[in-house]
Amino acid sequence: MLLRFTKMHGLGNDFMVLDLVSQHAHILPKHAKQWGDRHTGVGFDQLLLVEAPNNPEVDFRYRIFNSDGSEVEQCGNGARCFARFVLDKRLTAKRQIRVETKSGIIELDIRNDGQISVDMGQPRLVPEEIPFQASEQALNYSVDVEGQAVELFAVSMGNPHAVLRVDDINGAPVHTLGPKIENHPRFPARVNVGFLHVVDRQRAQLRVWERGAGETQACGTGACAAAVAAISQGWMDSPLLIDLPGGRLSIEWAGPGQPVVMTGPAVRVYEGQVRL
Repeated sequence: MLLRFTKMHGLGNDFMVLDLVSQHAHILPKHAKQWGDRHTGVGFDQLLLVEAPNNPEVDFRYRIFNSDGSEVEQCGNGARCFARFVLDKRLTAKRQIRVETKSGIIELDIRNDGQISVDMGQPRLVPEEIPFQASEQALNYSVDVEGQAVELFAVSMGNPHAVLRVDDINGAPVHTLGPKIENHPRFPARVNVGFLHVVDRQRAQLRVWERGAGETQACGTGACAAAVAAISQGWMDSPLLIDLPGGRLSIEWAGPGQPVVMTGPAVRVYEGQVRL
């Protein structure tokens, strides 16, 4: 069986997108792992599945698999690509789309300038909702990583994030500290790890070690998590710009009880077919 797919990216965070509305197939974690290999497969950070919704109040269902085969709750850059995909493929004529994800409903707005805004919902800061093991909620947590005390901010943007402030984005220990924190026992579902350098009140630089994918060119939920961390601790003001290796995202957050809104591009790279 041949399946049509589209290769897309959001600031270099790349995806294989499958339409399972007009095509019918049962996708397993092993398929994501096989296709995700950059040497023997299509190669991507995440596989995005576009499905018919279970909830009659939304337009689509959105599922996400990492290249290691693990299914995750949310992906911000993928959400923008999802919006561009369903419009380009004429699966909808709407420019404002409600989408069901594993972590809840998100709202996508395709703007006239081609940029896509995503209402990512409210950040979750209660430790058990992240999930993160802590006796009580705090702005910062000290985590022991092989005898080293690491200060971090913990938040869920539909998926768990740890945000660390660094003075030098280029020298940040992304590949050494990132996987250790990702698999730290205090994060029972593992965690995405952001390394944030605050440039001024409106601009920051960010690198992200993504759970199940390693360092990526950009991470939308990571940028949202970093913005929440920076605004919560008084380092930055909304709206703000976050520069990732793959490009820039604009983030708005009015504070506790309010949703985080992320705006950025989504690009189609090519069309192809894979054998299931």
